[in-house]
Amino acid sequence: MSEHITGTLVWYAMICEREVWLMAHEVEPDRDDARLEWGRFLGEMVYPRSRQREISLPGMKLDLVERQGTRLIVGEVKASSRFREASRMQVLFYLWRLRQMGVEAEGELRFPEERRRERVVLDEEGEAQLRAVMDRVEAIMRRPTPPPPKRIRYCRSCAYREFCWSDEEG
Repeated sequence: MSEHITGTLVWYAMICEREVWLMAHEVEPDRDDARLEWGRFLGEMVYPRSRQREISLPGMKLDLVERQGTRLIVGEVKASSRFREASRMQVLFYLWRLRQMGVEAEGELRFPEERRRERVVLDEEGEAQLRAVMDRVEAIMRRPTPPPPKRIRYCRSCAYREFCWSDEEG
């Protein structure tokens, strides 16, 4: 598997292949996008007392890492569970990458606005699903041009919307 795959690319692969290509080829989204700012705010403000907040490792930006007894928990903070499966796949990627480094951990999705948490464990089924997504990410990354835009419900709130739909109104 490519070293260039990141948790973010895995997340985008579950939502929009065009975003995977754009991110992989360093086409930056609108950094001032309100939803991106809200996500950063949640990560910084909702869990201020966590022993470890964001940690950056190759291909990963972990929202929080903490010990619960003898267990190492990798947490991903999301504004909502709307993209729960994409978020779960992202955490599975983090757990897989950590395992490659010799670190065993469990994952946790946190949805503070919903006051909900969801446990994520890298088992055989999850690893098989993750490998399929990673294969898809690699295939998208190898393309010489981005996939054409597809209008999906996510487009309305996407930081790339102007890039994809600049010739349309709204």
